[in-house]
Amino acid sequence: MHYVYLLFAIVTKTIGTSALQASQQFTRFWPSVLVVVAYGLSFWLMALTLKVMPVGIVYAIWSGLGIVFIAAIGYLVFNQKLDLPAVLGMGMILAGILVIHLFSNSATH
Repeated sequence: MHYVYLLFAIVTKTIGTSALQASQQFTRFWPSVLVVVAYGLSFWLMALTLKVMPVGIVYAIWSGLGIVFIAAIGYLVFNQKLDLPAVLGMGMILAGILVIHLFSNSATH
């Protein structure tokens, strides 16, 4: 169940960060409200995950997948281009998350 909490924490973080871009530096009301609500929910879900998993592992997965998801949304929704080094770097982030998940005894399964 803790991986479900973590996944939803990542999704709500992604929503919050996308709303942050849409809020135009907190000048638009509803996207600004969504930022606060989504990040609050994300941190609460991450806190539930921390009952079972170590903070370093949780934060690595939460931030790493968040980076990749936000970059994809930036590309698809906000027309923000990614160059080859950015794509390769995000590929390494994903590879690191897989190494943690598949081989680390610190990540509970």
